[in-house]
Order: sequence, then C-alpha cells, then structure tokens
Amino acid sequence: MDSPLISIIIPCWNEEKFIGKILDDLDMQDYPQDKMEIFVVDGNSTDGTIPIVNGFLKKNPHVRMLVNDKQYVPFALNLGITHAHGEWIIIMGSHARYPINYVSTLINASLQLNADNVGLRCRAVPPDATATSLAIATALSSPFGMGNSWFRIGSTQIKEVDTVTFGCYHRTVFEKIGLFDETLLRNQDDEFNARLIKAGGKIYLIPGLSIDYYPRNTLTGIFRMFYQYGLFKPLVSRKIGKPTTIRQLAPFFFVLFLFGTFISPFLGGNIYIFFLFGLATYFLFSIFFSIQLIFSSHRLSLLFLLPITYFIIHFSYGIGYWQGVVKFIVLNKQKNQVQSSR
Repeated sequence: MDSPLISIIIPCWNEEKFIGKILDDLDMQDYPQDKMEIFVVDGNSTDGTIPIVNGFLKKNPHVRMLVNDKQYVPFALNLGITHAHGEWIIIMGSHARYPINYVSTLINASLQLNADNVGLRCRAVPPDATATSLAIATALSSPFGMGNSWFRIGSTQIKEVDTVTFGCYHRTVFEKIGLFDETLLRNQDDEFNARLIKAGGKIYLIPGLSIDYYPRNTLTGIFRMFYQYGLFKPLVSRKIGKPTTIRQLAPFFFVLFLFGTFISPFLGGNIYIFFLFGLATYFLFSIFFSIQLIFSSHRLSLLFLLPITYFIIHFSYGIGYWQGVVKFIVLNKQKNQVQSSR
C-alpha cells in the first residue's frame, strides 16, 4: 500500500531556538519525504526564524512558508489547512521535538483505529537546568497538577480521550465540522476536538511514544499561560453547550474555596473551620505529591518549588475561568477582546 500524502502545519512566531530543530526532525522521519508537505505558518517573526526557514526552503522543496498577518494560532492553523493537499493533516507545535517515527506512528494508528484524530503524550521537558524549569515541567506532567489530562500525563494503552495536543486529523474532519474557531486565541484545539466528539468523532491517545515539549521557564510565564487557558474555557463551553470536561471546573471551585476561606471569619459561627480544613487538605496533598516526585528526581529544591507551581497553575487557571464566566457567560460577549501575550 502506497503511503498517503500528508500535510504538516507548524504555526510559529519568534522560534529561532526551535524551528530549525523541528525541521531537522521532519527531515529525519522514516515516512517518505515525497509524501510530506510542510507548511511553516509564521506570524511575522522579528528574530531569526524567517532566515532559518528560508534556508530549509532552498534545499527542501516540500517545505513552504506562509505568512500569518493576524499572528495568532487559530489563524495560522486555518491558513495552513486551506493550503493543504494531504489526506491527513498533522499539526505540530513549534516549541517541541519529535521522534523520527512520529509521522508514521500517527498515520498507522489513524488507519488501524479508523480514527478522526490521534496524538501522542506531550511530555514536558525543562528548557534549561534551573530548579524552576524542572518544577514547571514536573507539575505539567503530574496528575495532581493536570488532573486526568491524558495527553500530558500519558497512558500505557490506547485510550479514547477528549483531546490531544498537536493532533493528526483526517482531512474529511474539516470538511465535516469546519475549521478552527478564530475567536479563540487559546483553547481552539479543545473547542475543535469537543466539536468533533459532538459530531460523533473519535480521538485516541497512542502510547509508547511521546513528544518532548519545552514549556515556559518562569512562574510568571506559567501564570499568564494558564490564566489565558482558564479565560477562554467558558467561551469554549458556551460554544459547545456544556463544559467539555469535569477537570476544567476544579480550579474554578478552588478559587471559590479560597475566596470563602478569606471571608469566612466575617460570616460568624464556625464555618471558617470548614474552609481552613479544606485549604489545609489541598496543601497537604500538594506536599505529599511533591515529596513523591522528589524521590524520582532527586532534587530537594522541588519540595519548595513544586507546591508553589501547583498553586500558581490552579489559581491562575481558576482566576481566568472566573473572568471568562463573567465576560462570556454573564456579559454575553460574542468575541474575545483580550490580547494573548506571547
């Protein structure tokens, strides 16, 4: 059986540190090179990204660059899809590294499972040697930090899931349910996958192989990122007609519980004991899971940094979610008016 033509879409902006490595990863794939077309969709980068890509264009005829004047990811994805000719469309993040059998694994799994979308575990890897980077990467791969987000924590067996990152879609999916929602600067893949499932589609996480994803290396950067994830999640729920997952509500109630803890002493009675007990339970679990991970990493500094990182992830997502509820549900805003920080 001949290998089908596939289209790979890589949205990027100022990714000079990674874009060359990703294109090298694709050049090393065990999938036939003449059966791949690669679209680097650049949002007007101001660093060395464009010259690096241009260097690949000269020696790789299957690599093309598209200009995304609107800069944000959903516009890049839709621009790439409209130019794609492949039977399958694979989305790749520009802040990651990929194994040499990445493409073939996804295509083989799609064919075997008759799936609408398949993906791999996205394993967070520290971008540098600092303790903060290690704490962030550890928290992003932890069930306590991420809940049952299977594409982050992984699975030992093929698992039907609600979403994967950097998915591999059969092109008929886009013909059936449309393109990515351009009003969502964040969570556009979650909304698309929820729409896909609502239309009867199947999404699978494939075990045994993973992508190495390099997250932000500062706590302020993680705060901004998860705040934005939380902010747009109520809009996703509104568009779908229900919350896409139960886990997304946990930070929402966590922030509500924090607020209750602060005001409970003024409410009279002993209600504050309930809130204090709940808050203490959260931090005890946070420390417990941190200690577990310290033994595997042999980094004592995580005992201090991991609970802080967990708190920042949960708190920022919850605060963003609350603002999203007010903005998109209570005030009934139709489009986002918040600029996404890079």
